[in-house]
Order: sequence, then structure tokens, then C-alpha cells
Amino acid sequence: MQSRHYGVWPQNLPYSLPSVASSVYENLTSSSKNSPSSIAIKFYGKGLTYSDLYKEVKLIAGYLSAFANVRQNDRVALYMQNTPQFIIAYYAILAANAVVVPVNPMCKSAELAHIFQDSQSKAIVFGQELYNEIESANLNIKERQLLAVTYSDYIGENANIDIPTSVKAKGTNPPCPTWSNALEMNFSAPNHNRKPEDWCIIPYSSGTTGQPKGCLHTHKSANATIHAYPLWVGVKNGSQVLATLPLCHVTGMQHSMNLPILTGSTIHLMARWNPQVAAEIIEKERIQHWRSITTTMIDFLSLENIEKYDLSSLEAIGGGGAQMPESVAERMEKLIGLDYIEAYGLTETMAPIHINPINSPRKQCLGIPIFDVDTRIIEPQHLEELGPNQIGEIVANAPQVFAGYWQNEDANADAFISIDGKDFFRTGDIGYYDEDGYFYFVDRLKRMINVSGLKVWPAEVEAILHSHPAILEACVVGDSDPRTGERVRAVVVLNDKEKKLSKDSFIEWCGKNMAHYKVPKSLEIRTNLPRGSAGKVLWKDL
Repeated sequence: MQSRHYGVWPQNLPYSLPSVASSVYENLTSSSKNSPSSIAIKFYGKGLTYSDLYKEVKLIAGYLSAFANVRQNDRVALYMQNTPQFIIAYYAILAANAVVVPVNPMCKSAELAHIFQDSQSKAIVFGQELYNEIESANLNIKERQLLAVTYSDYIGENANIDIPTSVKAKGTNPPCPTWSNALEMNFSAPNHNRKPEDWCIIPYSSGTTGQPKGCLHTHKSANATIHAYPLWVGVKNGSQVLATLPLCHVTGMQHSMNLPILTGSTIHLMARWNPQVAAEIIEKERIQHWRSITTTMIDFLSLENIEKYDLSSLEAIGGGGAQMPESVAERMEKLIGLDYIEAYGLTETMAPIHINPINSPRKQCLGIPIFDVDTRIIEPQHLEELGPNQIGEIVANAPQVFAGYWQNEDANADAFISIDGKDFFRTGDIGYYDEDGYFYFVDRLKRMINVSGLKVWPAEVEAILHSHPAILEACVVGDSDPRTGERVRAVVVLNDKEKKLSKDSFIEWCGKNMAHYKVPKSLEIRTNLPRGSAGKVLWKDL
């Protein structure tokens, strides 16, 4: 394991943490005993204490076991928006000794069918507005293995805040058991018997190179991140945490749900992203911690009259998913007085394996490997290890690395490499580290554009384009070219101050700011860029 990053290691933190000897579910049992009357979840004006959360988790676990016939290691799909029921169902599935399969509520029937069938899920807990997708997916399960959720059951009666329409909707009574039915049945939960090495969750990768693949995580790999997070970013017991990222994705799941539950903190939950609502919650609830993504922060800082809100309670803001443009980071520092703490992780690593040190962060940087993480750079074709400032593929050995792709031996054979007798996961990300041990992202291996044999990394060009005074967002893709093999195309969104941008002036500006072969040969202006549910730009759609 390399140690060059120990020179910037956070003070008073150990280099290594002991392995957690309990299950993820036991984090909740501990907090419910230690802080029973503390608010666990606050959702549009209504609070749920840790005592009540624990009771409802046990009731839903009992329902899944006794009525839906869910058994040990069975998979249960979770298909709904960010709501208290998502959190309750998540921990209920674990309490029943089963395995969580989170499904993005933006998924349509074909996508749902693939995940449900590939994971061989036994049951599904879903938002009532998604019933038609379930019906179209032909999941071939019994009615008693469907459980419909009405989000409005958990909102405050007189919430003075903008609530999404889908959250306010009354019960539609789909032809299957409902959440209220399950609670009323009052079944007892089975005895919980999960060990650290047992299966915990199967989140699915984004599927940028084919169908999404299930990433099998154990309680040990999930807990590695959950227990590391609060130490690194300074989340104290009883903190106020804003949850805006999708809980069905590992970053939102780990930082905005599992971390606060471990620390007995309050989750201030938003079902849909709304920058004004976020600002109101931060001010009113004195939010201390918020994990976001770059696009969310751009949106938040663009909010009209953002300066009028009191954001002084914030102690740490950070995220990942894409590099934070320097101009945006500087605006955040000026407005809030905080650095944006960037991190790096994947579905396969159950969120971050790298985070910037809080006291010495660097901009547009993946940070340094956290506790017990061994990250190297290899030459992707010959697999030889590279040194500082040499660009190659990022590979990692860490306690939070997944056990492998669910029932996909071919993918597993390609996913790991042995170095010094240890298995390293091949991330498919291209990057490098400097003399101090900070890592930097260059691009996805599969995104590289080949212009006359010269490598063009889209992320590098995008970072330069973000400094153009007229450009708010940019995405760079490769188009085929009969002479050079490929050529660079830029797709941009203009900021509010600029109404137009000519191709000639754009190309002239690019020629002054980057090597000739990297200069986009075509320009496309759009009102927005296509994004997936995690906020990442869907560059393949361009």
C-alpha cells in the first residue's frame, strides 16, 4: 500500500479502521436504543423518531417474512422516490435477513424487468405511481409479493413548503397490498442473523456498456463506507443532514441515509430536487452536512436571490460524479465560506474510496485514498504499474470493494487484476496521482477520442470549455471522420447572460486555449444536457 498521501492525512485520524463486526441493520438498532426520541427523518413538515422508525421497520420486516414469504438471502426490489418508506423498507428488508435491490424510480418497465429478473427478486416495494410500469414489466410474481406505497401518508398536514405533486397524491388503491395494510397486519419480524460476510445489497451499475450489472455487496463492504464517512467528513452524533441525492444510488444511500442513521442524526429528506426548497430547509433546519453533485451545486448557486438565505449552519459540502468547475467552486466559497470537498467512488465500491482531506482539499481533484484503501495506476493494456504523474487506469483494493458482479463470471474475469498478491478492481477510469498522493481524473477509458492517433480526453476539454464566459455546461463527444478517424464535437448550454455564441468565435477561442487536435470542429447549442437519475450527463445520447 502506498503511503505518499499520509503527508496530507487528516490530523488525529488513524490510517486504518477495524473491520465492523455487525450488520448494516444493527446500525439502526443501536441508534434506536441510544436516541429513541430523536428525529430520524423529517419529510415535508413531518418528523419520525428513531423509536417509531425502528417499530415500523420491524413491522414491515414481519410482513415481508410472514405474508410475502421472503426468506434469508432472497432479493427484494425497492422501487420508489426518496421517501420515509424507502428508508423503512430498506432496513426492513435487511431486518428480514434478505437483500436489497434498489431500482431507480425513473426506470421504465423494460429496465425494471431486467433488474428484477436478473436479480431473481422475490418481492417488490414500490411507489403507487409506478404500478403501471410494474404491470407492463410482467414480473410474474404473486399479488402478495407486491407492496404499494402512498408517499402522502408521511407528509405534514400544514407543511409550509413546496411539495412535489407525486408526493401529495392520495392513495390510489392499486390491486395489491398497501403499506398501511402491511403495518396493520402487525406481524413479528424474524430473528436477525446476518454476519458481516453475508449478502446485503445489489445496486445495479449504470449500464453504459450494455445492460446494467448487479454489484453484490456484503454487510462488511457496505459498513466499511458507512463507518468511515463520519470520521472523515466530521459528522457528529445528532447532526442535521440534507438528503437530495437519490437514495437508490450508492452516494445518496451511504452519505444521506446510512451515515445519519449510524450517527443518530436527522435526515431532512427531499423527494425531488428543488433548489429553493433546499435553501429553505438549510436555513430553517440549520443543516450542517450536504452531499450533492456538481450539477446540483450549479443549479443551487444559480438560484435567484440565493444570497438572502442564511446558509451559515453548513459545515461541509461535497460530492462527486463530475469535476466541479473552478468558477463554480469559487462562487460557493465566496457565498458560503466552504470548500467543495470532492470525492471518488463507484457503485462497485459502495460510494467513495477517495475523499479530499477537509483541511487541505484541492479543486478538480479526486482526493486521497481513505482508510485501508490501496489505489494504484496501471497501464491499461500491458497492466504494468505506473508512477506519479503517469496517466493510466485507476485500480483499487479496499474493504468497500464489491464481492463481484451478480451471476456474471465473464464480467468478473475482466474486472479484477492481481497486484502484490491482492485483488484490485479495475475501475475503467483513467487518471493519475501526483507526488503528494492526490489523485486526478482524466476520463473514462471508453470515452477517449482518437484524432489522427492522438488521444483526446473529453473531460479535459470540458474543463477548459467551462471557463468560456458564455458557457454554463459542456459535453464533448467524438464523431467519425474519414480523414482523422474521429473529430471532436462540443455540445454546450449557454449561461443566462449570453443569448448566442457563433461557431467561428467559439473555435477561435478554443484554439487559443487548447492544443489544435483537441479543438472541437463542430458546436451544438442546447437548452440542457441529457442526464441520468444520478445527474451525470448521458454523453452517449449526444
